[in-house]
Amino acid sequence: MSKLFTMTFIIENQKIGLKRTSQDDIVEIIQMENEDENLRFIISYDKVRHLDSIISKDEEHFAIWDKEDNQIIGFLILAGLQNLNLSLEFRRIVVKVKGRGIGRQCLKLIKAYCFQQLKFHRLWLDVFEGNHRAIYLYKSEGFKEEGKLREVIKQGENFKSLFVLSILKGEYFEN
Repeated sequence: MSKLFTMTFIIENQKIGLKRTSQDDIVEIIQMENEDENLRFIISYDKVRHLDSIISKDEEHFAIWDKEDNQIIGFLILAGLQNLNLSLEFRRIVVKVKGRGIGRQCLKLIKAYCFQQLKFHRLWLDVFEGNHRAIYLYKSEGFKEEGKLREVIKQGENFKSLFVLSILKGEYFEN
């Protein structure tokens, strides 16, 4: 029996499934996270921080699985599960292969999970100013720009700005 058939997905569509990340997945996840194309747009976690995220009551760490190939193709992290204001942070997404629509599929699944299953009021994220592909995706999926955190992240000798975007439950259900 394949590993896929023994998995329980928290949320899925026909092509991908999200399951809680296991400790066995961390080495592969760290490799994906540390690829040059991904490091430009995130601040990577070490193994301990990923493991802390897996066991945290306030975070959910999901492995993204290709259901056809039975392979991990990315991961994502949500934070703020205990937020009394019902505002959930979409903290991180890393997809192994770009341009296949996996990010969009994940975003649709996470919005459904946030608003339909968890009953949150707001889903928010921050994104590096120069990450044009991600900004386009988020806005095309209904996220609204709230503001800019100017030069808030130091990477090497440079400072980078972040945009904050969010979508509200009402906006999600309107679409």
